[in-house]
Amino acid sequence: MSDARTEILGRITDALTLTPVADEPIVRDYDAEITLPDDERLDLLIDRLEDYKAQVIKARPEGIPQAVAQALASVGAQRIGVPAGLEPTWLAEFTGEVQIDDASIPAPSLADLDAIVTGSAVSCAVNGTILLDGSADQGRRALTLVPDVHVCVARDADIVVDMPAAIRRLRPEAPITMIAGPSATSDIELQRVEGVHGPRTLIVIVVSDRY
Repeated sequence: MSDARTEILGRITDALTLTPVADEPIVRDYDAEITLPDDERLDLLIDRLEDYKAQVIKARPEGIPQAVAQALASVGAQRIGVPAGLEPTWLAEFTGEVQIDDASIPAPSLADLDAIVTGSAVSCAVNGTILLDGSADQGRRALTLVPDVHVCVARDADIVVDMPAAIRRLRPEAPITMIAGPSATSDIELQRVEGVHGPRTLIVIVVSDRY
């Protein structure tokens, strides 16, 4: 055994010794950010979200309160949860009960909420993925995974085309959650089951001055 180990390590050493070291830096052109005209970028995100069976509502910045109320009314939500840093004006037209989330609230009790409303860190248009980083307007991971309905606001300035651009906007130490449509799995006998790993219903409010 020791002879085989010595031979293998010797071959590796020889290979490293004989392999010339590149003097020039490795070119990483593939990592360049992809850009699209604004209308195409937004349309691409919406197309991907709807393909993943998420519901999409378009809104202008001043129309967010109406869009949030519309989304919550569509699922009959009367008691909702929100992260502590959510913009208060977003709930101006919602008339139900609002529970501000706190780490002291047991995660299982979040299942009693009809829905939650959060912001988002960044969205990737090319694969319809919304990324949360635990910021004040998004809250802890339990809040976005336990309740059955998630209403998420995605603003134009936070929508990029590709995943490398999205990753560059995130804090490496942040608790990242990636959302690609409502939770669904086909692990058991290829039968699609929704709501196993997160919200069964995802409603995304895409916000832009272009609407």
